This record gives sequence, C-alpha cells and structure tokens, in this order.
Amino acid sequence: MASTPSIPSHMKAWTYSEYGNIEDILKFDPNVPVPELNDDQVLIKVVAAALNPVDYKRALGNFKNSDSPLPTSPGYDVAGVVVKVGSKVKKFKVGDEVYGDINENALKNPKAIGSLAEYTAAEEKVLAHKPFNLTFVEASSLPLAIITAYQGLERASLSSQKSILVLGGAGGVGTHVVQLSKHVFGASKIAATASSGKLELLRNLGADLLIDYTKVNFEDLPEKFDVVFDAVGQNERALKAIKEGGKVVTIVEPEIPPAIWYLLNSEGVVLEKLKPYLESGKIKPIVDPKSPFPFSNVVEAFAYLKTHRATGKIVIHPIP
Repeated sequence: MASTPSIPSHMKAWTYSEYGNIEDILKFDPNVPVPELNDDQVLIKVVAAALNPVDYKRALGNFKNSDSPLPTSPGYDVAGVVVKVGSKVKKFKVGDEVYGDINENALKNPKAIGSLAEYTAAEEKVLAHKPFNLTFVEASSLPLAIITAYQGLERASLSSQKSILVLGGAGGVGTHVVQLSKHVFGASKIAATASSGKLELLRNLGADLLIDYTKVNFEDLPEKFDVVFDAVGQNERALKAIKEGGKVVTIVEPEIPPAIWYLLNSEGVVLEKLKPYLESGKIKPIVDPKSPFPFSNVVEAFAYLKTHRATGKIVIHPIP
C-alpha cells in the first residue's frame, strides 16, 4: 500500500453509540481509531462533508437490521484528498482530490466511519476525481443528491420529447433533477414546485414553469406531465399530475403504486459522466446560504436539515 507517513492512528470524529434523535445522541470524540483499508479502498483526509436525511434516519435505527455495528460516525458525502491507497486501487493515487458518496448501498452495511471524521475509507468505485473548478465544499454537496437525481431520471425514461414536474425543486435532490432534466436529458418542458422565495432559483436552474406550492395545488393544473419526480413524498397528488402512460418516481417511502420508489446506487462512474457538465458550469452545486457549518456545529447543522427549509445542501467545513 502506498501512503504518506503523517497519518495518525486516532482522529477527531462525531459519533453515536445508541439509536435515537441525532441531535441528542451525537457526541464529539477526539480519539477515534483511523479506519483500516481494504485492498480496493482509499483513505481520504476529509476536507468537507455534506449532510443527508439518510444520516438522521439511520441514527433513529430505521434500518438497524442491516446497519453496521455501533458506534457510528455518520456522513455519506465526502470531498477530500487521498492519503493512502489499497493495493488493488488503479484509478487514484496519494494526493488526488476526490469526492463521492462512500456507501454503495445506503441501507446495507453503511460504513461505521463516515465523512463526519478527519479520515474516512471508501472503495475506489464509489469515488471520482473532483472537478477542477469546484471547491471542496461545492464538491461534497453533490454525490448522493446528483446520483439520486440522475438514476431517477433514467428510471423514468426522461428524454427530449418528454415533460417533467419536479416536486421539491429547491431541495438537495430537486435542484439537480431540474438541472439534469434540462442539460443532460433535454426535457421538452420542466415545471417545479417551491415556496415563493425560492422560485427565482428554479428559474435560474432552468425550470420553465414555476409553481408556488403555498398558493397553487399542482395536481389541479390543467397541464399534465410525462414524468413527475417526487422528492417530498406526495405520491397520491403526483399520480394526478401525470399524462396517461406517464411515470412517477419517488425517493420518499411509502410509495403508492404505480409510483416507483427507488434508492440510489453510489457510483463513481455517474460522477465522472457528469464531470463535463460540472466543469463547464452548466450544472451547478447548490449549497445552502447558511453553509458551511464548522465541524463544531454539526448538531446545529442536523437540526437545520430536519426543518426541511434548506435550499440545496448543508455542508460541514472545515474538518479540523
């Protein structure tokens, strides 16, 4: 294994040792062992980490039967620098700037040491080289959300002849659904819902029809859509907004058939595929204006995430 000599044996991390509300159970630990590497993994010095709802759902024990054993350091999204590589790693070398969602399957044996730590280990296949024009904060905001958005639009068979309605267009996933629909999938028309103050953001991201959900019930509009992407959990209403033969895809359980619920599969190849769109500036990371939160304020950042009022993603930086 190639490595740099300055890696400590222990590190600072946020951890919990029991299930419950993440704000109550999460504790700062200055003495957590740095994770060991498998042959197909790299060790990352974490520079920035983004929060996701799966973090607090995992902490509640919602999938404890398939979770890794406690204690847990949460965090799926990472951006940082490779400091050590496993013997079978071919794509990365020490010093590379990388980003990714470190858990290939969000609910099956996610890593005990996540990205809310000074160091985390991840398989080569879930990582990609950081786009040169993005900061670590911007890069960390992308992986889980943009891969989720991309794989959902693939499932929905979105194409240039089809229209789409995005429910929750200003959220972490929704902002990428809007941008990908326009720049990658070439949708014929993009409608999106948000509250009044966020409609201008949706216009700037490429939405054609802006729907203020505080004033309009989208399912009552005369216009119907080929695809509805439900990022907020309104399946029943979404199904009333599709054309005959249209599809609803959702990332919020429980789904109401024929709506399709799915879970992302973290793939570095998706990030590499989207790299030209990111480096050209066509697709932009959307980081909430309150971000980044410092490492000392992780609990406060989770409380803010749970309000569902963030615009785009909540990011932690610097990490010691």
